[in-house]
This record gives sequence, C-alpha cells and structure tokens, in this order.
Amino acid sequence: RAAGVNRLSIGVQSFNAVHLHSLGRIHDPGQALQAFRLARSAGFRNINIDLMFGLPQQTPEQALADLQQAARLAPEHISWYQLTFEPNTLFYHQPPPTPDDEQLWEIQQQGQGFLRNMGYAQYEVSAFSQKNGQCRHNLNYWMFGDYLAIGAGAHAKVSTEKGVIRYARERHPQTYMLSPGARISRRQLEDDDLKLEFMMNALRLTEGVDVDLFGKRTGMAAASIAESVDRARQLGLLEKGADRFQPTSRGQMFLNDLLVLFDKR
Repeated sequence: RAAGVNRLSIGVQSFNAVHLHSLGRIHDPGQALQAFRLARSAGFRNINIDLMFGLPQQTPEQALADLQQAARLAPEHISWYQLTFEPNTLFYHQPPPTPDDEQLWEIQQQGQGFLRNMGYAQYEVSAFSQKNGQCRHNLNYWMFGDYLAIGAGAHAKVSTEKGVIRYARERHPQTYMLSPGARISRRQLEDDDLKLEFMMNALRLTEGVDVDLFGKRTGMAAASIAESVDRARQLGLLEKGADRFQPTSRGQMFLNDLLVLFDKR
C-alpha cells in the first residue's frame, strides 16, 4: 500500500472448506477472511473478491452462502465466475460431478438477484461492483486495449504499425527467473482473429462499446463485420442501433451463440 498499489484482488474462490479442498486450494476459509481484514487494516479501500460457482457437488444454497459471506465483508468489487475445465488440467481429463444446467441456472439467477439487492451492479459477465468500483484494469482487457506481459506465465497484447501482436512469457517460475525477458510465443493476429477477439471481449460488457472503438482497436472498418452484426440483431442477441455494439439480455444469456456469429476462422 505504501508503494502506491491502490487495489487488491483476493482469490478466495469459496468460503466452504470442502469446496476449497475439491479445487486443490491450499488456504482455508479462515485464512481468506484474515487476508481481507489485513488488507483493510493496511489501508486498502478498493478490494475485489474472486469467487467461483458450479463447483463439484455444490448446491444452490452453498453458492449463495459464498456470496452472502462476501457481502458481509463489503468489498468494493466481486468477481463471480462459473467453474470451467481448462485443457491440460486434471479436471479436464477427469471431470468431477458438478451442478447440471438447471442447477447452474438457478445458482446464477439467485446470485445475480442477491448481488443486485446488495448494491452490486453487474457491468460484465462475471463482474459486479459498488458505485464507481469498476475494475479499470479489466476494462482495458474487455475494451481490447494493450497490456504488457510481466512475470512468469504472463501474456501481452501490443498494437504496432504492422498490426496487433500477442506474446507470452515462460510459465515455469524457475525457468522464467533464468531468462526473465524471454518470450516463448509471439504471433500477429490475422483479420479474422482480430474481429472475433474484439467482439469476444467487448460483448462481455453489459453496456457494450461504441462502434467507433472497433476501428480504433483493429484498424478495420465496422462494415467488415456488418453481416454478422445484422444477423445477431435479427436473432435478438444484439441491441439495434448504429452507434453501439451492445448485447441484449438474451445475448448476455447466450453469449457463446452470439460470438459464434463472428467466428469466421
């Protein structure tokens, strides 16, 4: 805090010891609470809590209990993600029993309603904040801004005169320390990648983005995605209007179906 850091994000994931164990986390609920209180005592007045739902054998009541405990701490921001199984992980190859679609829908509806009643506005698929508590760092990602890769496993996006470049650093900390400036991958995004990645980020935002931002970030005219935009609007997935790309409530609910319309790779 004394060095100028003004925001912390604490990876709690759950306040349930059984669920933390199932996720392979090494902290317990008491340590999560202690971390938050220590951050407050150090002077932080802008704190995010990361939580997950759809955990192995989690009930809607247990998911809501996590949010209730988080709300009692009154963080300025809550990130509430659905558990997904990433490739090259144990869960991906040996998936544990998780809530079915109906239970996930119930959890999501109850959770969003609870957070809304507690004064947290949803401004992105998984992000909820108190007034003026939106995460500017993540807004840069969702608005397809540039960022540098600092640290083991970090990824970057950099706009150049020749196009948009993505690169990544070495993932293993020990190897990274031996050559901290090394890049293990570097690629320039093709036009189809740019279109999809822009929309994949921007349409996560409840309010969407100005149409003009597409040209500023990709270097292409908005007309290049006009066919997909028109189709999305016909299906009721995008709001109608010439000045913004904004998902409808239906579009937010079926975001993957909306994004498929922009995948021309």
